[in-house]
Amino acid sequence: MSQPAVMPANDRVAIELGDDGVAQVRLTRGDKMNALDPEMFARIIEAGSVLQKMKGLRAVVLSGEGPAFCAGLDTSSFERTPSPDEPELTERTYGNSNKFQQVAMQWRKLPVPVIAAVHGVCFGGGLQIASGADIRVTHPDTRMAIMELKWGLVPDMGGYALWRGLVRDDVLRELVYTNREFTGEQAQEYGLATHVDDDPLVRATAIASEIASRNPHAIRAAKRLQAGMIERDTDAILLEESIEQNAIMRSKNQVEAVMAGMQKRAANFEDV
Repeated sequence: MSQPAVMPANDRVAIELGDDGVAQVRLTRGDKMNALDPEMFARIIEAGSVLQKMKGLRAVVLSGEGPAFCAGLDTSSFERTPSPDEPELTERTYGNSNKFQQVAMQWRKLPVPVIAAVHGVCFGGGLQIASGADIRVTHPDTRMAIMELKWGLVPDMGGYALWRGLVRDDVLRELVYTNREFTGEQAQEYGLATHVDDDPLVRATAIASEIASRNPHAIRAAKRLQAGMIERDTDAILLEESIEQNAIMRSKNQVEAVMAGMQKRAANFEDV
């Protein structure tokens, strides 16, 4: 039986943690195609904070209710006058990120893998949020675009950091410069989607459940190693592999993984 939502009830984001340690995180502004207004930014960041502290968490599935994953910035925000005490975009209010970057970057910062299930429409900021996931499953007909230049802006919600290593340089330049719309099927060709499936949520949940059945200490270590792979040089990567492995080897969960595999049974791991 699933546990109740951990974050306070609201009409933007919901969290439900299952007994297997998979958290279903849903954008719930479906009547507005989950467009990003100030309240949505705040609630997504709140969800990330809740997940960082959640006991028994092993994987996250990120999806959107209604006809879209996320249509990007709510255009009514263009008319909003910033409050005088609102931080400048250049201020780092969330570690290495500002508020708008944090809603996408926080999925990479979570200690467990995140799988995004993308359907309907995924434009602009919505695509950058999906790009923050470790793995993306898209419906073949999903409408996607790096939309910012349509509004005279540049992608600034972490996209350039997240797309590094995913998308070929010239392809990314074209998608940014022209804001050309593409499909979920094309997204896989470009590197912006991992899998294409007629039911992205079911596929994403299956992947998350499989991950959740692995040694949770090893999964978290693997995500840490993955996070530093691009920035670190070879010597640093090799040392970090050894540090992580040394901490895991012969631990209770690692021994349980071996025993479960040999005995052909489900493992009974201790959560982090």
